[in-house]
Amino acid sequence: MCGIALIVSGIRIDTSWLPFDSTSSTRKTEKLLFSLDDLKAALRRRGPDSVCAKKLLLQSEENLISSFTDDGVSSSERDNADGIHTAKLHFFGATLQLRGINPLVQPLVDASGNFLVYNGEIFGGFDLESNCNDTEFLMRTLGECCSCGSCSAGHCVECGKSSVVGVLCTIKGPWAIIYWQDSSRTLWFGRDGFGRRSLLVHWPTEDDSTFLLSSVSPVSPVQLATEDETLNRIGCFGYWEELPCGIYSLHVDVSKSSGYLVAQVKMHEYANSMLTELIKWDRISVEPSSEDLKTCSHKLSKGQLSMHLASSESVPNETGSVQSSIPGPAHILLDALKESVLRRTSLYTVYQAVTSGIRQEEFVPVAILFSGGLDSMILAALLDKCLDPNYEIDLLNVSFDGHLAPDRQSAKAGLSELRRVAPSRKWRLVEIDADLSDLVFETSHVVSLINPANTYMDLNIGMALWLASGGNGWVSDANISDNDHARIKYKSNAKILLVGSGADEQCAGYGRHRTSYRRGSWLGLHEEMRLDMQRIWRRNLGRDDRCIADNGKEARFPFLDEDVIRLLLNMPLWEVANLDQPIGVGDKKILREVAKLLGLYEAAVLPKRAIQFGSRIARESNRKNFGSNRAANQASAGSVRINNRKSSFC
Repeated sequence: MCGIALIVSGIRIDTSWLPFDSTSSTRKTEKLLFSLDDLKAALRRRGPDSVCAKKLLLQSEENLISSFTDDGVSSSERDNADGIHTAKLHFFGATLQLRGINPLVQPLVDASGNFLVYNGEIFGGFDLESNCNDTEFLMRTLGECCSCGSCSAGHCVECGKSSVVGVLCTIKGPWAIIYWQDSSRTLWFGRDGFGRRSLLVHWPTEDDSTFLLSSVSPVSPVQLATEDETLNRIGCFGYWEELPCGIYSLHVDVSKSSGYLVAQVKMHEYANSMLTELIKWDRISVEPSSEDLKTCSHKLSKGQLSMHLASSESVPNETGSVQSSIPGPAHILLDALKESVLRRTSLYTVYQAVTSGIRQEEFVPVAILFSGGLDSMILAALLDKCLDPNYEIDLLNVSFDGHLAPDRQSAKAGLSELRRVAPSRKWRLVEIDADLSDLVFETSHVVSLINPANTYMDLNIGMALWLASGGNGWVSDANISDNDHARIKYKSNAKILLVGSGADEQCAGYGRHRTSYRRGSWLGLHEEMRLDMQRIWRRNLGRDDRCIADNGKEARFPFLDEDVIRLLLNMPLWEVANLDQPIGVGDKKILREVAKLLGLYEAAVLPKRAIQFGSRIARESNRKNFGSNRAANQASAGSVRINNRKSSFC
């Protein structure tokens, strides 16, 4: 994982070709108020192993463009020469290295003058050796691409080489990328089709021609604001936008009329038809017939009996799941989820420096953001089947109300159930206790991380994720006693965190899904679920990635694996959920069946509870910022923007 950024100056950029509102160049924004050191510091929290910056200079003279790395001559000195115009591309990379056998420092620059900063993981699409570093692999692969600058298909029709678009569309896994292809004078940038890695953009405006890309906003708007701005919360909240998912190019040329360096930003279609289908999220079987519902109900009642019998009589198959004689949708999904967890935890060599200074018996390679709810329990049980049995597994649980928070209670119950289904595994419940009134500086910091998101709901979720992923809490002594008075201080050293994002969106886990079903039946439910999947990059994943990665941890989302998404989308909707059934039964029906196949009968009936409510940060935030829960509810506190009222942490 990496923190990546780019600052481009000296190029007149036209964004009118983009198929969305890119913050019109006539709109005025605040000037850039943070320094390069601020940016490096923010990126370094994401990539603590190394941080580096490199400059590329572009020089135009007589309609020709030359490129060279910075040799100490300032761009202003070059511009003083008649007819010469210079642009600067400043690349930044901060690395948390989790793959490969040799240390790697970004930005990478190859012999052809190509620059790469990459924040992602290649879990499929290409065949990589287990000890291969995927960033190095990607640099070599992109270096072999066609450089005509115009081909958007997977392969160039003229030379037959792969295109940059084709290579990026082949990757299975999360990614955000900034790549300079020197031979075509083209800057490529973008993020994967679901936005699993953050990439923010500042488009050029009338009063600020700088073009910026960054994994994270360097400085909190609260920290930068004047007293008046603090009251009204204006300014830097509007500086950044979430870059919409996609692949973009910026081809640099020389203006024939002025001699200035100019460029147009274009957004490219995905060259992978399967990926395009997943992003469109069209389900073939949406509305069941009465016969479909009758068959589904019969299979459910029959399946419940067989699952309980299987818990004592069946033998796990080679994938570790308990199968009946005829695999049903739940069995197939279970196997796909296990493969997804395996890809994200066990199929490649962990970079050895990750374990330096840590005794082997103390090294925890993977942890889980753990509420004890349905999704995190499934991930924990699957991780047990994928991970070397010698490793312990950390279960990270955050509470703003000690042992009284619902998520703390369900986490302890979940721990007991995991010990029952996997008694040979060493499970460690890490209890992360927080008091919102003591987190003044931390709250301001998280405001910068969630930016451009700016509601109290975003802040509450971001704070809970940031504290949980930090892994700094308490464990029961010898991990045996659950007595709060027998706890010892502990900080998880796991660098990889499994997160259950995407389960609710794909399996109808939210309350709004029931509302949509009541109003619009099956078609209404499908449309609401599709909307959730198509906006998950903007509402959830960018924010969550920034908050988790700030602790030098990498979030991985098994439910958002391309194969898992495809499998769920190919299932009839009534096999995935049936909202005619009660809460805890019909919502996320398919995942509840998966949990039962894993022997997690108690977790299988738990209702959905969002992290801000289960940890009780929402209640504490409401009391702090609105005076009471009742006042907050009247004000619809979750959707209130932080910049619309003065918060008590300022």
